[in-house]
Amino acid sequence: MEFLVQYPYLLVPLIFIARVSDVSLGTFRTIVIFRGHKFLASFIGFFEILIWLVAASQVLSNLDHWYLALSYASGFAVGNYVGISIESRFAIGAELIRCISFNRDVLAGQLREEGYKVVSFDGDMGESYPVELLLIIEKRRNVSSLIQSIKELDKSAVYSVSDLKSIYEGPSLLPKRSFLLRTFNQ
Repeated sequence: MEFLVQYPYLLVPLIFIARVSDVSLGTFRTIVIFRGHKFLASFIGFFEILIWLVAASQVLSNLDHWYLALSYASGFAVGNYVGISIESRFAIGAELIRCISFNRDVLAGQLREEGYKVVSFDGDMGESYPVELLLIIEKRRNVSSLIQSIKELDKSAVYSVSDLKSIYEGPSLLPKRSFLLRTFNQ
């Protein structure tokens, strides 16, 4: 520590890296909380605050060095970007894709052939505009390939993507629960 007191400029990259780390963890933790993962969020929060305490204490104990405050603030700004990037790599959770296809009875079948679970409804937007409404729940990490397939298969399709906090799949779609239900019902 005496070395750092003698050469406070060496604290600049350390504070910056610490701040990028703790803000990245905080951003990731916030998104994980939104997705309902309480234990993971608590685990991340422990390390986030530990790193923050170290970085903040160095800045507060050296307030006469303005460049440390600048490093601290810069780390905060970069940390937000890094945290969002990290979360998008993990792609935790699922999303609901709503798609309107103007080529009724075509897109749903093709997406099913690609392995997607599609719920479809026939409809119309007036007498001369038959449409098909598709509902697809997909893991976030697979959504970009699904959207790409929709664009390739039906260039006129319109879609929207919504985050889902939780999904109840029902006992018939969950093999473990189905096994348990059959075991208890025998």
